[in-house]
Amino acid sequence: MLLENRNAVIYGGGGAIGGAVARVFAREGARVFIAGRTRAKLDAVAHDVAAGGGKIETAQVDVFDQEAVEKHADAVAASAGSIDIALNAVSVPHDQGTLLADLSVEEFMRPIDGFLRALFITSKAVARHMGRERPGVILTLSEPGSKLAVGGILGHAASAAGKEAFARVLAAELAPSNIRVVGIRPHAVVDAPAAGSYTGELFKPIAAAAGQSVEQLLHGGGMAQGTLLKRLPTLAEVAETAAFLASDRAAAMTGTIANLSAGALVD
Repeated sequence: MLLENRNAVIYGGGGAIGGAVARVFAREGARVFIAGRTRAKLDAVAHDVAAGGGKIETAQVDVFDQEAVEKHADAVAASAGSIDIALNAVSVPHDQGTLLADLSVEEFMRPIDGFLRALFITSKAVARHMGRERPGVILTLSEPGSKLAVGGILGHAASAAGKEAFARVLAAELAPSNIRVVGIRPHAVVDAPAAGSYTGELFKPIAAAAGQSVEQLLHGGGMAQGTLLKRLPTLAEVAETAAFLASDRAAAMTGTIANLSAGALVD
């Protein structure tokens, strides 16, 4: 198993991506700790993992509460002995589709402040318990908006670029402590049914404005057709990639971004 005897913390572990990664990490032998705001979502993921024989613990934690996040990380490290892997999969609701003339500064700053604040708080909390004799891995999530020249995504694009810059610089800082930092950049992540996912909720207003369903926007000649593969990445593909990047098989990878955009971006 790729992650046998590893201890992994996933913030936003009750969400679509966080939950999918938790299930794969547990399947690959990791002891998984998921944290998030909504108990019911955390419990649903934990039920799936436990049913498959995996090891998982849950905690209600507000990722924007630095003291609470640090206390949780301290408790995990005390219980497990170390934190070997961490992923921040927290989602921040934000606007997509509004152009500069109609965009408020508050809406522009919402994803920038939210995503980067959460990434800073969680990374700082776990890094103290990582590395040295046990290699550590911090995984981050961004989006193609970091490089796309598309109108209506100013805040989204700035936050995505900020997360990728954060990951690269943090990799340089933590490398001497035997900690890798690797970003994952999926496109709009889909799974059936797409309309029930965070992706579906995010793109619902854009689809409605275009007179389309979310499925039509994502698949029917829409976003999927803008990729080389003519499809969008799935939750399973993101989760399997995360497990590989967190494993020793990717031990030479740090300070870089794994492009899971299905060819929407070609690096």
